[in-house]
Amino acid sequence: MSVAPAVPALASSPVATAYARLAEVFPGLRVTEEPPRSGGGWVTATELAAGGPALDTFLAWDDTQVRRDYGQRARPDVVAGFGLHRYAWPACLLFTVPWFLLRRVPRVPVGQVSYQRTAGRMTVRVRDFACLPDDPAAALPNARVVPDEAALRAEVREAVAEHLAPVLDGFRPRMRRGRRALWAMATDEIVEGLWYVGHLLGEEPRAMSELERLLPGSTLPYTGGSAFRKLTGPCGEALTTRDRASCCLFYTLRPEDTCVTCPRTCDADRVARLTAS
Repeated sequence: MSVAPAVPALASSPVATAYARLAEVFPGLRVTEEPPRSGGGWVTATELAAGGPALDTFLAWDDTQVRRDYGQRARPDVVAGFGLHRYAWPACLLFTVPWFLLRRVPRVPVGQVSYQRTAGRMTVRVRDFACLPDDPAAALPNARVVPDEAALRAEVREAVAEHLAPVLDGFRPRMRRGRRALWAMATDEIVEGLWYVGHLLGEEPRAMSELERLLPGSTLPYTGGSAFRKLTGPCGEALTTRDRASCCLFYTLRPEDTCVTCPRTCDADRVARLTAS
């Protein structure tokens, strides 16, 4: 009598340990695997993608924050850009962190995610995931086995695009930006999110190397690539920076205070800020 091979014991889901590790190093975001929530400060990704009243409420938070912190009103398209960033940055981590830590890529369409921004929480339901042939989780019924690392990177790009495309469509009428500019923002959210988390994990060099292979600059629909480069500090030290593919438009509020990776920030200013005590 033949006996089916036993599926190795795993955590509550094939990506649960990755989300738990993320919460350990970045307490500002906690991901739990449960059905989407709505109300009480929660918004679903589906509601954001619809671009209706739920998105109005979501962006009202950004408008209030700008007026409180900077004493002025931001243009509606700038507010929308801030709101999109504050959703897309953590949303991209739902995919990149399991890939980086476990070599597993969940498929999570918009209908399976909700977000509570003030509490720093996201819920997600993972129905299936991609992994490599030698992964113990490959025996699970919801696993989609891909042949190699290149195929797994393609899964990351496709999974993020599947999730973000409807959300970008929901924000687009409010942002006065075309499709290419929105996907440039998506590129930056992927790169800067994992770059930051990689630093927190003590694995920044590996995160940068992985991102360079994930987004080499020619992978549609993404615009641009990881765009890391080195600068030389005043004592000859190597300083890491990157050139963003998009601009967050913060300069419209504080022209003198651009992001260190902003296309508007010259290398001399980058060096000064990266070496400031």
